[in-house]
Amino acid sequence: MPTEIVITAGDQRINAFLDDSPTAQALVAALPIQGAAQLWGEEIYFPVSQVVADLDESATVVVNVGDLAYWPTGRAFCIFFGLTPTSVPGEIRPASAVNRVGRVTDDPCCLKLVPEGAPVRIDKK
Repeated sequence: MPTEIVITAGDQRINAFLDDSPTAQALVAALPIQGAAQLWGEEIYFPVSQVVADLDESATVVVNVGDLAYWPTGRAFCIFFGLTPTSVPGEIRPASAVNRVGRVTDDPCCLKLVPEGAPVRIDKK
């Protein structure tokens, strides 16, 4: 069963969920997690040192607006809300393959207001 979460990034607060994949459940077990927002185009990411996971069956190189992912290469939690520097027309692309772990259930466009370095915290709802 998915785990409902709340993401607070800077002054923005949005609802989301983490799914039942092993990587998502490792993130759930580590909650609350927090870090400083790093921006890469319209993606917020931050290191999650408590979780170490390899690419799994959810791994993808194309994501959608609102997807939540774990980036094994950078051991980071990622929130996608638009295009990244490696995106191509019609596709949002992370820097390299990520494990899709959940989705934002609110409109993620408000994340465009989050500045680099803003605190990000993920809690169980």
